[in-house]
Amino acid sequence: MRNEAGNAAPLAGEIHAALSGKLAYEILLVDDGSSDATAAELAALAAADARVRVISHVSSCGQSQATISGVAIAHGVWIATLDGDGQNDPADLPKLLAERDRRSAERTLFIGRRAKRQDSLMRLVASKVANSVRRSLLHDSTPDSGCGLKLIRRDLFLELPRFNALHRFMPALVIRAGGSVVSVPVNHRPRTRGTSKYGIVQRGLIGLVDLWGVFWLLRRNTLPRYR
Repeated sequence: MRNEAGNAAPLAGEIHAALSGKLAYEILLVDDGSSDATAAELAALAAADARVRVISHVSSCGQSQATISGVAIAHGVWIATLDGDGQNDPADLPKLLAERDRRSAERTLFIGRRAKRQDSLMRLVASKVANSVRRSLLHDSTPDSGCGLKLIRRDLFLELPRFNALHRFMPALVIRAGGSVVSVPVNHRPRTRGTSKYGIVQRGLIGLVDLWGVFWLLRRNTLPRYR
């Protein structure tokens, strides 16, 4: 979360509602260098509930590094990620878990597919173009790699190369590591608090550079076959 005051408590409450009584879990909330009241809100949540843990970056490092920071200290074998803006619906977490339980899923990334995205027309068009270019180059078998709602084993995540756009290319990188990807239809909600941290043009230009880097990684990777 970065400058997401007002979003943390409702999101944590929804996660509890989705998972309580179904399995053991913890909630890791990462404050990515917020300058508003986010830090105070997260501290209050952690003080009130032992299942909530907070990680704080002194300055903003971006979404991928925030995810890496959370995974690095997590206790669980499986990790679920959600964006901190409230657009991902925690009620979909059991759906990802159920899909995992129906499969042999040791090296599988389960990722949401937002069927009815609640974003501006400009953002929807940009995302559609980016997804099309990405799929044509990376062949990652994923219609919506930008969805923040993901489920993956912690050890598999920690095998992936770390860089600032990791969260957008996880499907391709999991396949590179010999894994597979399953897309699951999920809900998507409009943002009701705060503002987006991504500019469409800037994100697109940086994304092209990142895409080329991931394409190079895939081309330079050879998985061994064993007798």
